[in-house]
Amino acid sequence: MKHLMKKAVKAAVFAALTTLALTAFASAEGEMAIGAGCTTGTSLRMRSESNTSSDIVTTLNKSVAVALLDDSVPGWYKINYNGSTGYVSSDYLIIDQDNIFTTYGRVPEGTVNVRAAATTESESLATIDAGTVVTVNGLVNGWYDVTCQYGTEGYVRSDLLVLTSNATSGKGSSIVETALSHLGTRYVYGGASAGGFDCSGFTMKVFGAFGISLPHGATSQYYMCRGVTTEERAPGDLVFFATGGSGIGHVGIYLGNGQFIHASTSSGVIISSLYESYYARTYLYAARLIEM
Repeated sequence: MKHLMKKAVKAAVFAALTTLALTAFASAEGEMAIGAGCTTGTSLRMRSESNTSSDIVTTLNKSVAVALLDDSVPGWYKINYNGSTGYVSSDYLIIDQDNIFTTYGRVPEGTVNVRAAATTESESLATIDAGTVVTVNGLVNGWYDVTCQYGTEGYVRSDLLVLTSNATSGKGSSIVETALSHLGTRYVYGGASAGGFDCSGFTMKVFGAFGISLPHGATSQYYMCRGVTTEERAPGDLVFFATGGSGIGHVGIYLGNGQFIHASTSSGVIISSLYESYYARTYLYAARLIEM
């Protein structure tokens, strides 16, 4: 009986952690856009709060289209781009006045309806799955005017799509979902199974589910990847750290919004922030195995 109770408690804790993780992952895509803007500065810093002393969430290139979420703070705009939410200085963002622009949008999770008009009561013309990229033609009352891959034109609610400069669809959200299914698994040095993981064993297991055979070692895994910039970094990318003092010593999987999932020596498979002091100090690069 005690054994069954322990298993039940563990299952309940695991379910709660998974729900918390999925909520945190989805939180960046939960606000409707009130407009759109275009960056005017190179390496523009998106910050976690509306001040220059707050953490840097990511950096943006010049001429990137972003979703405007809030313009009520003097001197700052709250924006979302490629799954990251934060604040940028109003000096480096031009707000689109007619809400007619062209960029790309990606479905971050779930299945989304493309509707005939900018309302939930209108007909669903098509459904698009997580990872699908569409062309965004403008914004109408909080809905993006989109064109799908095979020519279907319609509207998608802006909180269900993230703007991106990458036109390629992919499996990032599926990778994240698979990684999250192992949340709470214990750390085992040399482990690469559900019984326990080390950091590279964890990434081996996750990417193995997609037919990708990785070597058991963070450095070896890096050499199988294509490096991506901070701006290009997307859910499903690998993130590497110099935890041993120099060189690659740790690897995890990026979730979006500054978070990553990894097998920690002290806590097993957990979610951490790239902006925690330890990981911010040891972060090296992001790299991609599967085109997102």
